[in-house]
Amino acid sequence: MSTGFRKHDLPDHIEQLAHDVIGAAIEVQLELGPGLQESLYEQALLHELNLRNIHAQSQAEIATIKGPRIDLLIENTIVVELKSIAQITDIHKAQLLSYLRAGRFPLGLLINFNTKLLRDATHRVLNERAIPASREPASSPSRSSRSNQSTSCRDPKTQPTAMVGNA
Repeated sequence: MSTGFRKHDLPDHIEQLAHDVIGAAIEVQLELGPGLQESLYEQALLHELNLRNIHAQSQAEIATIKGPRIDLLIENTIVVELKSIAQITDIHKAQLLSYLRAGRFPLGLLINFNTKLLRDATHRVLNERAIPASREPASSPSRSSRSNQSTSCRDPKTQPTAMVGNA
């Protein structure tokens, strides 16, 4: 797991989607403030994403993992794990990375709402092996067509690598 992260490693449409999700999370943080239960932030973020026409699935299952569920799966592309804790640790990042690898998702966002500035409590985890091989042209598809796309993977037998960094 590397800590270097370059935003240009992802296709533009995924970067824009991540930006939109973080914007929605900031809106929720401004409205609710820190210190509430994680489930309240999840419900509020799901509502805010819906208002922005961003498809999100709550408590999504990963077929290859029995038991744990993803807090939010955004347009079958970005995994969002929400926390309301004192501090994000490497264990939380490793949990997110395992979800990315198991589901072959390219990007994960780990968002801790128990802070005054959400910008400082949002972490990005990149699954390099799940990044689509070809970049999109400058005109990215609409949100409605994005929700029907699936993420392509390279060799599923190889162990994906990841990069972790702050958003």
